[in-house]
Amino acid sequence: MPKISVAEDEYWMQCALAQASIADSLNEVPVGAVLVMDGRIIGRGFNQPIGDHDPTAHAEMKALRDAAGAKANYRLPASTLYVTVEPCTMCFGAMVHARVARLVYATTEPKAGVIESAQHLHLHPSYNHRMYVTGGVLAEEAQLQVQAFFQRRRQARREQKQMVGK
Repeated sequence: MPKISVAEDEYWMQCALAQASIADSLNEVPVGAVLVMDGRIIGRGFNQPIGDHDPTAHAEMKALRDAAGAKANYRLPASTLYVTVEPCTMCFGAMVHARVARLVYATTEPKAGVIESAQHLHLHPSYNHRMYVTGGVLAEEAQLQVQAFFQRRRQARREQKQMVGK
């Protein structure tokens, strides 16, 4: 794996955070992803399961689909996926099938994260592909983005309950 600087990881993670902001503006959970190969973005994605009516429309899946289409290949070796929140099982499985070389994520996902939080799938011996993993890149920014989203959502629910009670 080529040596990647912290500044480079932070730059690409900022791009993923920008994708998460798009999801946030659409009232989707703010998760964003970019897939990088040879120093350029080849795929972008942000959470869209509500708007797309698609349970698989996670940021990672959208970025992988975008990149596979751009490359006309479902295999994406030598690529790095930057995502603002630790991936779930589905997204990790797609990364394995795509042969993503490296995963970089910002913040953990305590309930469903499968790299560090709930499981350590990338270390499971049954997988026929191994990827390098780096966590915690711009974690505070990503965590604040997600927390602000859910605070707004809880506040809106409280206000709705108050309106119904009147």
